[in-house]
Amino acid sequence: MATTGNQLFTTLESDGTLTVEIAEVNVPDPTGNQVLVKMEAAPINPSDLAILTGAADLENAEYSRGKFVAKMPEPFNTGSKARHGQRLPAGNEGAGTVVATGDSDMAKALMGQRVACVPGNAYSEYCIADAMMCLPLGDHSSEDGASAFVNPMTALGFVENAKMDGQKAIVHTAAASNLGQMLIKICLEDDIDLVNIVRKAEHVDLLKGIGAKYVVNSSDDDFMDQLRDAIDATDAFYGFDPIGGGQATDNVFKAMEQVAVSKMTEYSRYGSNQQKRMFIYGRLDLGPTVLTPSYGFGWTLSGWLLTPFLQQAGMETMVRMRQRVLDNLTTTFASSYKRKVDLFEMLEKDAVIDYRAMKTGEKYLVTP
Repeated sequence: MATTGNQLFTTLESDGTLTVEIAEVNVPDPTGNQVLVKMEAAPINPSDLAILTGAADLENAEYSRGKFVAKMPEPFNTGSKARHGQRLPAGNEGAGTVVATGDSDMAKALMGQRVACVPGNAYSEYCIADAMMCLPLGDHSSEDGASAFVNPMTALGFVENAKMDGQKAIVHTAAASNLGQMLIKICLEDDIDLVNIVRKAEHVDLLKGIGAKYVVNSSDDDFMDQLRDAIDATDAFYGFDPIGGGQATDNVFKAMEQVAVSKMTEYSRYGSNQQKRMFIYGRLDLGPTVLTPSYGFGWTLSGWLLTPFLQQAGMETMVRMRQRVLDNLTTTFASSYKRKVDLFEMLEKDAVIDYRAMKTGEKYLVTP
C-alpha cells in the first residue's frame, strides 16, 4: 500500500520559467533491495542548488506558500535545455528511519534503523533508497548523519585520487568550506600536504586553528607570493577547485609553473616538464573558466564527480571509505548548519536567497 507524503519538485520550461514547489505524492512500497525511509534531515549542498535554483533571478521571483516561480537567464537556460519540461525531484542525500523494506536480506536487516542515504529526492517526507547505498547510523542522530555522504566521501575521494596518481600534496581552493575543513583533517591523518586557498583573513585563522599548515589568502596583495611559497614547500602540483568560473584554477597553474621553472637549470621555450593537474568539482562562480597561456603545455584540467570516481575506485574502496566516515562522523566528518527549515520554509524568499549565496559556514538543513 503506497505511502503519501510531501515532496519538492523543480521544473524548468523552455522559456526560462523555473517553478519549484511542494506537492503531495504517493510513494510506492519498496521492493527487492529497496527500503522506504521516513526522512528526518537533508542538507542543501552546492550540488543540490544546481538543479534547485541554478542561476535563476530569485530577487524578482514570485513566492507563495510551498512554491516560487523565477526566471532563468541566458545562457543558463539554454545550457539546461536537456531538462526543459521535466518535473524533477531534488536533494542528493539525507538521513531518516527505515519504515518498510523490500524482500532482500540486506534490505530487511535495515528495518527500523536510522540510516544515511542518497536517494536523489531527499527533500521529501518519504524516500525510496537502495539498501546498498544506506549507511546505518547506530546511535548517531539523523542530523549527525544527514551530510554523511556527499562532502565526506568527496573529501576522502580527493585524497584517494591523489594517492592513486602518486601525489603527496594537494592544492584546494575555497578551502574554508565544510568540505575543505574535512579535507584538512583527512590530510593531517594521512600525512598528505595540503595548500589551502581562502579569501578572508578570518578564514586563515579558522583553518590554522584546526591544524592547517599552509593557508594563503587570495585577497592579500602578496597572494601569488604566498601561493608559490606554499607550492614550493610541498611540491603540490595537483589540486581541486569548487569555484569553476574566473581565474582560480588559472592562478594555481601559474604558481605551479613558476615554482617548476624556478627549479630548471636550462631555459625552455615550452616551459617546464612538470605535470600540473587541476580538477573542477563545482561552480561557485557561474562565469566562464578563464585560462591564460602562461604555464607551458604540461597541464591537465578535468572535471571531477563523486559517483564516477567511486565506480572507478571499486566496491572495496567505497566500503572502506564509508566505514571511515561512520567511525569519525562527529569528529573529522562533522557538519554544522546555520538554520533548520522544513519543506515549506525552504521555499520562502529569505531562505532561498540566503542558502543560494553558498556562504562559508552557512549551510541549511531541511527537516521534512
